[in-house]
Amino acid sequence: MTAAPAHALVLASASPARLNLLRQAGLAPHVLVSNFDEDSVTADTPAELALALAEAKAAVVAGLEEAAGALVIGCDSVLELDGEALGKPADAAEATARWKAMRGRSGVLRTGHCVIDTASARRVSATASTTVHFGEPTDAEVAAYVASGEPLHVAGAFTLDGLSSPFIEGIDGDPGNVIGLSMPLLRSLLGELGVSITDLWA
Repeated sequence: MTAAPAHALVLASASPARLNLLRQAGLAPHVLVSNFDEDSVTADTPAELALALAEAKAAVVAGLEEAAGALVIGCDSVLELDGEALGKPADAAEATARWKAMRGRSGVLRTGHCVIDTASARRVSATASTTVHFGEPTDAEVAAYVASGEPLHVAGAFTLDGLSSPFIEGIDGDPGNVIGLSMPLLRSLLGELGVSITDLWA
């Protein structure tokens, strides 16, 4: 009989990709969505923006009664291209323009991570960065991809684990970070709180 985890784990995100990454790593988080207004947060750099958004989402969920006593994980991702922070495109036209600007180039995917131990009110946070090298999809391929609807739901209008994977030539860094959550960084942040990730295996 397997012992129950010492800590309850809460993911403060509606992202199925983040939930899947945690489950693949042996964790079984509850999902509580913050419904936080992302437009209310500003920052000087894309990396700082991703971190500020992750911290805000984690803080909102950590304040919920359902999260009492749990470890709350908040994440947010943006793509840095030409010094700008690009989140989810607003519509199909923006997604199309985004892909035409990205193809044949490289950008940096910044994901902010924040973990709050609601039992002690301690929090730790950091940003992981992965460079993404985009291929050169044709206009027809871009149109087909945008028509799928996928790019409207993901930061930077692409993801490594979906329909856009053939349009990405390679990455430098942690692939999980591009999908939405860096497991090595999460392990490090949990360690700062005195929690071993192996103790959270379901």
